[in-house]
Amino acid sequence: MRTLLLIVCALAAMSAADIAEEEDVLVLKKSNFEEALKTYPNILVEFYAPWCGHCKALAPEYAKAAGMLKAEGSDIKLAKVDATEESELAQAFGVRGYPTIKFFKGGEKENPKEYSAGRQADDIVNWLKKRTGPAATTITDVTQAESLIADNEVVVIGFFKDVESEDAKAFIKTAEAVDDIPFGIISDDAVFSKFEVAKDGVVLFKKFDEVRSTFDGEISKEKLLTFIKSNQLPLVIEFTEQTAPKIFGGDIKSHILMFVPKTAKDFQDKMDQFKKAAEGFKGKILFIFIDSDVDDNQRILEFFGLKKEECPAIRLITLEEEMTKYKPETSEITAENIITFCTAFTEGKLKPHLMSQDIPDDWDKNPVMVLVGKNFEEVAFDPAKNVFIEFYAPWCGHCKQLAPIWDQLGEKFKDDANIVVAKMDSTANEIEAVKVHSFPTLKFFPAGDDHKVIDYNGERTLEGFTKFLESGGKEGGAPAGDDEDEDSDTVTSL
Repeated sequence: MRTLLLIVCALAAMSAADIAEEEDVLVLKKSNFEEALKTYPNILVEFYAPWCGHCKALAPEYAKAAGMLKAEGSDIKLAKVDATEESELAQAFGVRGYPTIKFFKGGEKENPKEYSAGRQADDIVNWLKKRTGPAATTITDVTQAESLIADNEVVVIGFFKDVESEDAKAFIKTAEAVDDIPFGIISDDAVFSKFEVAKDGVVLFKKFDEVRSTFDGEISKEKLLTFIKSNQLPLVIEFTEQTAPKIFGGDIKSHILMFVPKTAKDFQDKMDQFKKAAEGFKGKILFIFIDSDVDDNQRILEFFGLKKEECPAIRLITLEEEMTKYKPETSEITAENIITFCTAFTEGKLKPHLMSQDIPDDWDKNPVMVLVGKNFEEVAFDPAKNVFIEFYAPWCGHCKQLAPIWDQLGEKFKDDANIVVAKMDSTANEIEAVKVHSFPTLKFFPAGDDHKVIDYNGERTLEGFTKFLESGGKEGGAPAGDDEDEDSDTVTSL
């Protein structure tokens, strides 16, 4: 029996040894993927592309998280798959963009859980611990409580003399519903005393703003979730590669952005005004500042129709199904002006800000017509024409690849009196009738008076486009509103 056990252990060790590691991260391929799932009961897998900027930014934090877990002696492993080399494996798990991160539990490869938290090491580790252990850590002494608070940017602790009480149970249910923040639960009198908590309650500890926020009211899962949502992020959060998932993935979908260079002499004054205004909109509007001097942020400025020299500037956007932008009437950044602007927004009194370039003199002189906000409806909704439009961004790699094919399409149909091939720069022009979430977006406006819109979802080839137009938008079309495909650059990837 002992010999058999040794053989089994040796085989397991050999299998594990066959899986290479880079900076504590397993390197997986189709040939060793299933073996990895059998060897490690809990494994987080990143499907990446070597050229992907987001993947490159994630890499050091991902490796740091793997190292943290390894140092703790955790059985949780982090792994990565080069989806450009292992395309069959990526396709099997529905990978449509990079990075895609999935969690495999218990050796099962069916229905892995989509990773849903931030992209910093602490976020990754906390999310994994929530998925593999108790929703809330039982804290038994002051040292343990202080360590939990010191080791995390944000932590929620429930103080309950009776951990079986209804309030404590509601707290645990809340913990189960929050993936990216660690929770602790305490019943020890000495810990109550240390943190000056006199009665049962919930405290959110954080390393920013007022350091701790205390829940006030009747404890329920719904109310606790609202409390956490309102307090887990700083009053003002800087947009970076690391904070982007928290910004775009959070529950607050109304964002006000201040574009300001950090090098500006009055930077701190602007920040103080912005933060003062933010106090009255916690949980309603997310206040974000963007360093307008950073090269990686230029796409965001462009998306809002801004140039460096126009900053500081304020804009507001809603990230619901229909993205809408708003621009304040005054460019002066004061707490009073920002509060007035945000109040008008929450009361539904603001009109959307739609950008438009001036109509070029030669807009209709080439086979591919150039549309802007000011001439869009006149062309797109011409009842006598079938109009096929590419909505693009100048910086979009997929748009650049499409450009010569789109020009060929325009040339092919330039003499057809019933067909118009056109393009519009959606970073500088917006129209109420069409909301663009990714680039390129291709839409067909068939002749008629009903303002019908058909999305093109076929092959991006001259042959595919030709069949689509000759079929009147039937071959390769789909009802407007379908999700963007994998050959698109989404707005949230800016």
